[in-house]
Amino acid sequence: MAEYLTLPTQHSLSGTSLTFGSIAYGCWRFAGTSVEDASAKIDAALESGFTLIDTADIYGTTWPDGFGEAEALLGDVLFANRELRSQIVLATKGGIVPGLPYNSAASYLIKACEDSLSRLKTDVIDLYQIHRPDLLAPFEEVAEALNRLLLTGKIRSVGVSNFSVSQTSALQRFMDRPLVSHQPEFSCLETSPMTDGVLDQCQENRMVAFAWSPLAGGQLVTGKAAGAAVEKADRILPVLDRIAAENSCDRGAVALAWLLAHPAKVVPIVGTQTEERIRKSADALSVKMTRRDWYDILEASLGAPMP
Repeated sequence: MAEYLTLPTQHSLSGTSLTFGSIAYGCWRFAGTSVEDASAKIDAALESGFTLIDTADIYGTTWPDGFGEAEALLGDVLFANRELRSQIVLATKGGIVPGLPYNSAASYLIKACEDSLSRLKTDVIDLYQIHRPDLLAPFEEVAEALNRLLLTGKIRSVGVSNFSVSQTSALQRFMDRPLVSHQPEFSCLETSPMTDGVLDQCQENRMVAFAWSPLAGGQLVTGKAAGAAVEKADRILPVLDRIAAENSCDRGAVALAWLLAHPAKVVPIVGTQTEERIRKSADALSVKMTRRDWYDILEASLGAPMP
């Protein structure tokens, strides 16, 4: 009998009592709709078990004029249904500033977080992540701001997004509490977190790995890859389709299950704006995948067998 990999159904943020489903819902393309439509998407996510909602102050309908729009819309959703806030783990990010392009100075981060709280219409953010590293901000100063936000109760935990292993370690050196998350780009098409040390660091320090663009911007669902990804996708898609056929699901569910199977507490952030697609993403949790299946996908991505 085949032995299938175990797919987790729940995770937690280290050092907190916060628990959430093993798939998250992301608000990158959330802005630009009515509160009613936005509420329906959040409801679909929660019904599917996606209880961590990920957003960022930079997310909006346009660049750079849409700054804050996604947070504001999510805040309106939370205001319209006051019970929702207690049902979700709320994550947002700060530090990207149109035109600069980054600012993680202590004074800016504190104000950015306070502005996010205002837009989100909440008094605390469960997970606050630095969106991208600011190469001009000393790690000690960044930590000073984050430590102050933690001490004053405006945020419950801290993570990083698009940080290298060494940048994360340098920031951790000055933090009063452990960093609880990484947020790298990670998918069957983009496997670098497995070789650049990020997922190793997550396991070493019990950090959650939130994978952004887990379906490669939809390329692993539609099969319409672009640019340099075409050749790689041509190798991966037949493997995904084989496993999907064996599980009576679509290839997107298999691609998500491949991430879920990794031992580094990988939480894919799905960003579809279609309620049906949100719900179908939950099929990933039922995919039966063997160790050989998992390595078949990786070898297809690499274009070579494992050594």
